[in-house]
Amino acid sequence: MEHQDTRSAEALRFQVLGPVQAWRGDVPLALGSPQQQAVLVALLLSEGRPVTTDDLVDGIWGDRTPPQAVAALRTYVSRLRSVLEPNRTARKPSEVLVSMTDGYALRIPADALDLTVFERRVAEASAVRADGGLRPAHDTLVAALDLWRGRPLAGVPGPYAETQRGRLSERQLAVAEERCALALEIGLHADVVAELNSLSAAHPLRERLRELLMLALYRSGRQAESLGVYADTRKLLIDELGVEPGGGLSAMHARILAGDPELLAPSATPPKAAEEPAVFVPPAQLPADVSDFSGRGKMVNELRDVLRAGSGQAVVVTSLAGIGGVGKTTLAVHVAHSLRPDFPDGQLYVDLRGAGASPADPAVVLGDFLHALGAPDAPDSLEQRAALYRSLLADKRMLILLDNARDAGQLRPLIPGVSGNAVMVTSRSRLAELPGAHLVDIEELTPDEALALFSAIVGAERVGAEPEAALQVVTSCGFLPLAVRIAAARLASRPRWSVSDLARRLADQRNRLQELQLGNLAVETTLGLGYAQLRPEEARAFRLLALVDSPDLPLPAVAALLGAPEQEAEDLAESLVEANMLECFTPGRYRYHDLLRLYAQRQNAKLGDVEQQQEALLRLLDLLDATMQNAVRVIEPDDRAVEPLHTARSAGRGFGSSGAAREWLRTEVAVMLASVEAASGAPLVLLRPAVDILQSLASLVEDPSLAPRIRGALQAAAANPAAERDALTLAGVHGALGQIHRVAAELTMAEASLRHSLELQPSARPTSLRISTANALAIVLIMTGRPAEALPFYEQAHLMASRLDVPISAARLLANMARAYVGLDRHAEAVDAARAAVAAARASGNVPCLADTLYQLGVVLRSTGSPGEAAVHLREAHQLYRQQQHPIWEGYSLARLAACLLADGRFAAAAEAAEESLSIAQEIEAAYCQGMANAALGEALLELGQPSRGLACLQEALTVFTRLGVPEAQPVQDLIASRHTEPSPPPLPPVAP
Repeated sequence: MEHQDTRSAEALRFQVLGPVQAWRGDVPLALGSPQQQAVLVALLLSEGRPVTTDDLVDGIWGDRTPPQAVAALRTYVSRLRSVLEPNRTARKPSEVLVSMTDGYALRIPADALDLTVFERRVAEASAVRADGGLRPAHDTLVAALDLWRGRPLAGVPGPYAETQRGRLSERQLAVAEERCALALEIGLHADVVAELNSLSAAHPLRERLRELLMLALYRSGRQAESLGVYADTRKLLIDELGVEPGGGLSAMHARILAGDPELLAPSATPPKAAEEPAVFVPPAQLPADVSDFSGRGKMVNELRDVLRAGSGQAVVVTSLAGIGGVGKTTLAVHVAHSLRPDFPDGQLYVDLRGAGASPADPAVVLGDFLHALGAPDAPDSLEQRAALYRSLLADKRMLILLDNARDAGQLRPLIPGVSGNAVMVTSRSRLAELPGAHLVDIEELTPDEALALFSAIVGAERVGAEPEAALQVVTSCGFLPLAVRIAAARLASRPRWSVSDLARRLADQRNRLQELQLGNLAVETTLGLGYAQLRPEEARAFRLLALVDSPDLPLPAVAALLGAPEQEAEDLAESLVEANMLECFTPGRYRYHDLLRLYAQRQNAKLGDVEQQQEALLRLLDLLDATMQNAVRVIEPDDRAVEPLHTARSAGRGFGSSGAAREWLRTEVAVMLASVEAASGAPLVLLRPAVDILQSLASLVEDPSLAPRIRGALQAAAANPAAERDALTLAGVHGALGQIHRVAAELTMAEASLRHSLELQPSARPTSLRISTANALAIVLIMTGRPAEALPFYEQAHLMASRLDVPISAARLLANMARAYVGLDRHAEAVDAARAAVAAARASGNVPCLADTLYQLGVVLRSTGSPGEAAVHLREAHQLYRQQQHPIWEGYSLARLAACLLADGRFAAAAEAAEESLSIAQEIEAAYCQGMANAALGEALLELGQPSRGLACLQEALTVFTRLGVPEAQPVQDLIASRHTEPSPPPLPPVAP
């Protein structure tokens, strides 16, 4: 690097071995935007050589060069010059960032850049080593590595920075590897075990690191662990690459097995003279902090406060628990680094390997700690080592980070004996049995925190250009820090990808876990470590509970899937919660993290025990089917339910009231939908109970927002070859599809499905399914203005209900027939039929039936010229629907009431009823009800002297009715035309048949 002897140049210092920073003396400089920093990096790493404009543009933007790239580059250069030479006059040429032919160069002293100092120290170490100075060479490499402050060029965008980041990271690793090799040559084997463990974990396929770790462990008297490293590495190489270990690693394994005396530790540094007192060097064993740590600000502060606040006789112990990949270690290391000034006697760190197959032996860990604390020799027994450890810490203030613990038994010998010291533990399990521990559950990041982390790695500019896609990415990652890091790193390493490209790849649940891996990092591998720790019965439970994609599962559903009594099932579920493989935020309800559910489902697919999985799903469907039938009987106590296709083996849950049944239905509808979706493509033995549940849902659930999922499950069932071979099952599917299409106001599709269902049903005998299907088809025909076609279906259904002696169904059908009579101008018959239906319903004491018949009587009386009496009946119907918590029918009855009040000239009251109806309809997304409410509200507002708002409501109603293809559109259009001065809209298309 060229020298420039100016005062400003002499005072400048630059850092690239971490986040890019610069100082003038001790004053930090503001280096500007990430792109501006990218310009500085390119010039710094060129070591004084000129860099052309084209090279700078390519290095910053790659193939996404903006139109004004050269102008932007000049702006960045100008701003950098102002920062680097603030006292330079306007016309004086820059002496630091100089212009060259078609480019720029940076003139700074050789030692102004940390990378140059680093390389010089590495070269010095090489020269000293060549002269036989092993200890000085080692110390010089330590000094070189101390210059690193995290991920090189952190946050700097562009392909050039990304390439250099990889080069510098590899260089750091190579020097660290060489430093460890030198440490082994001078007898510091015990000192490098922790670092080699950490480096090997970060780079598991780097055989030289594994070879050095084996040697360090062997020389530390840990031969079994040394051989275990070889076994683990060989398995990893075979699994990941399909190759055997290389010659160096294999030779080290053979020499250890043979007890090669040349492997024994060389003589360490000569002992100090007896008169020279031993100097305690505080250990600083914490792994490096991450430069892009994001979020968790409140938790970081709370942990700091807890760990600082040690008082009394007890040592402070804080235990962080969470699923693999949630960021426990990252958080703990970050907090520990921030507390270094509070613990001046040092920090101890160990990876206890609790998530692996070979957890660390506490006795071995204590041996390493005792050596770090200056003990010349470690006693033989665990108890003696623990006692000496406690003694050495008794008068110190140290922070001990015990990472990746398996259980409390592994931890107890490692806890100091007196206050003043603090312990931070991370574990996948909740270590509730650890006495006096402050337990902290680490959950996934918030969406904002996840986006901040994603942006820190990918670059704010790319994320800012596609914020919605970025949110989709972190959502697909389940806001899990490890998953977000991997996804971000993949995107950062692929400049040609957009954020949307990555979002699309992650949207496919089947391949999401494969997408969330990069090099040695993989979410699936991390989750698998937790799964490997489960007992066989826990692993089975973990898999089976993932058979349905429900947001959560109640305990009865858990018991059904596991085929166990509820107490035993609860114990298993709680053991999974303790292992952080399952979550329980509400007592008695359990859920997965999204990525853990995907992992469990992949294990089901790999295991291939289809028979066991289908049996578990059948047990759950049995429970839900039986409980749904119980709910139907309580909600409609005198009606006859549709004949079940499946005979459930479970008694199901019972209900004491219709309110309790409806509450269960609202609470567990997501579980039912997930269960029937899992069975919709399954064999007939699973399909039939699923169709039973879907038929009940279609008749009881009036919430249009649920229609898409119910419809999707029914369509999948209809396409199932098993259903195609079973006419009765297929008839039930199409009957339920017709009901769902009707609720969603998809009237053309509703009619087609209902007609197909009737064609599939045997016509020789009356059934509840045929009654229900014929009635639903007639309602659709009435809604589309075809009463003459509707009446025969009503009459057919009424006759079957009478033959089956189901008076409740007969009363409802009689009221529905009255609507057909109105459409045919048979007004007297309509009123008589409707009144007879209400009388039959009152006599039965069936409240749901009474509400339905009162509603129909109100509609008939309004249509035949008696709006005042109609309003009385509609108010009563509305109150009954409200008592039953039937919101969609509350909305309908209020819209009809508003029409009656309009006809009676009570415009303010009509507007109030219509407003309430519209509010309900909008909340549950009921289109037809919205149209009715807007039509009544618009007319009322016109009469109240609010023409602008009134016409707007009428236009909304017209839009809805036209889209649905119902006859109510025409009178609304006529009213708009009569009140509007502007040209009328084009004529309506004819109503679909």
